[in-house]
Amino acid sequence: MEQRPKKLLEQVQDVIRLKHYSYQTEKTYIYWIRRYILFHNKRHPKDMGSPEIEAFLTHLAVNENVAASTQNQALHAVLFLYKEVLKQDLDLKVDAVRAKKSKYLPTVLTKEEVLLIIQKLSGVHQLLVRLLYGTGLRLNEALNLRVKDIDFAQNQITVRDPKGNESRVTMLPESIAEELKIHLQSVKIIHNQDLEKGYGSVYLPFALERKYVRAKYDWIWQFVFPSGSISKDPRSSEVRRHHLHESSLQKALKQAVRQAGIQKKVGCHTFRHSFATHLLQNGYDIRTVQELLGHKDVKTTMIYTHVLNRGGRGVRSPLDP
Repeated sequence: MEQRPKKLLEQVQDVIRLKHYSYQTEKTYIYWIRRYILFHNKRHPKDMGSPEIEAFLTHLAVNENVAASTQNQALHAVLFLYKEVLKQDLDLKVDAVRAKKSKYLPTVLTKEEVLLIIQKLSGVHQLLVRLLYGTGLRLNEALNLRVKDIDFAQNQITVRDPKGNESRVTMLPESIAEELKIHLQSVKIIHNQDLEKGYGSVYLPFALERKYVRAKYDWIWQFVFPSGSISKDPRSSEVRRHHLHESSLQKALKQAVRQAGIQKKVGCHTFRHSFATHLLQNGYDIRTVQELLGHKDVKTTMIYTHVLNRGGRGVRSPLDP
C-alpha cells in the first residue's frame, strides 16, 4: 500500500526531532506555524513570503498586544518553517510593527523572604526551591537533572544545555547535599520497583537510545526529580517515568507565598534572580555570576546591578534626617 505524503506540520515535527530540539520547542513552533497558516486562511506557506510574515507579526503586536518576546518566538517559528523545512530563502527584512520591549526589573526576594517561603514548603518541593535558590538553576534545568549530573565528591552540578550544545558547572550547596543523597535513595527504590514491573526506562537525548540500547534503564540516566507516576511518552509512545511536571512546583510555590504573606509576584524564576542579586551583594565578580547563570552575554547579567540600585539604594533621601 502506497504511503500517503506527510502533512506540512508532520514534516515540521520530523525536522525538529532530527535537530534534537526539546519537546517544548516542538509544541511551541508547531503552535505558531499553525497560527500563521490559519491567519492567512490556510494558504500554503510556500505560496507566501515576507509580506505575509509581516502581516502576521503586525497582527500579533497591534491586535493581540503580545509581548516582544512572544512576537519573536512566533517569528523564529515561521522562519524555521521556511529555512529548515521548505528550504526556501526569504528576504529577512521583515518590516512588521514590532511589539514594544518591556523595561522591567526582575522581582528579587530578600534572604529572609526566601527562607520564609522555604519554611512553608515540604518534601520534594522544598528541596527543589532550595536547589533553585542555592544554584541559580532555571526550573527546567533542575527538572532535567540526571543522577550522573550531581557530583557529591566535587560538590558541583553539571547543567546540560537542552540542545546539547553547551554545558556549565555550578556549585552544589553543602546545606542540601545530605538531603539530596537521601532523596536519591528513595528515587532509586522507585526505579528498582519500576524495573521489576517491566518499566524503568527514561528518555535519552540525541539518539543515545539507539546507540546504547540498554542505557535508558541505567540508574545514572534517571531523573533526579521523577514524576509520581509513569506515563506514555508523547514522542515514542513508550510508557516510562518522566521528570516531575513543572506545574506541580508552581502550584505548591503559589500556596507557600500566600501562606508566607509576601506581597510580591513570586515564581520559580524569582529564586534565580535572587541568587544572582545576593551573590553580587556579597561582593562576587559579575563575570563569575555570569558563568554560574550560563548567560552568553554579560549584558544580560548586568540587569542585576540595576536591581541593586532599585529604589535609590545607597542614596539617602532628603526627607530623612
